[in-house]
Amino acid sequence: MADMFDGIVMAEQRFHGEGYQEGYAEGSHIGIAEGRRYGSLHGAKIGSEIGCYLGFALTWRCLLQKCTDEKSSKKIKALESLIGMIQKFPYEDPTYDKLQEDLEKIRGKFKQVIPELTERCVCDIISHPD
Repeated sequence: MADMFDGIVMAEQRFHGEGYQEGYAEGSHIGIAEGRRYGSLHGAKIGSEIGCYLGFALTWRCLLQKCTDEKSSKKIKALESLIGMIQKFPYEDPTYDKLQEDLEKIRGKFKQVIPELTERCVCDIISHPD
């Protein structure tokens, strides 16, 4: 009679172990798929943001190249610094350990450049091109 109950107890443990393994495998599979979707979406957002900064900086650099004054020269230097930071950003390496840190530096540089470009002389370049 003890053997009969041992079989029942062992079956419960076996089913528990099998259920755990199946659940773990399914959860891992679903987690990987969800992680890929999230990573793709988040990566696309970051790429779009950085692309916007790069387009902004390249456009302003092009507009300011016609100017020869010292203020414009400083603005071009700031824009080139931003462009350089963006070009060094590791797009292809999502495991880069300083990705967020570098992204924050780019955002900070962009925020620093904007006020410099909103001065009156820059607005004159746009409204009165040669």
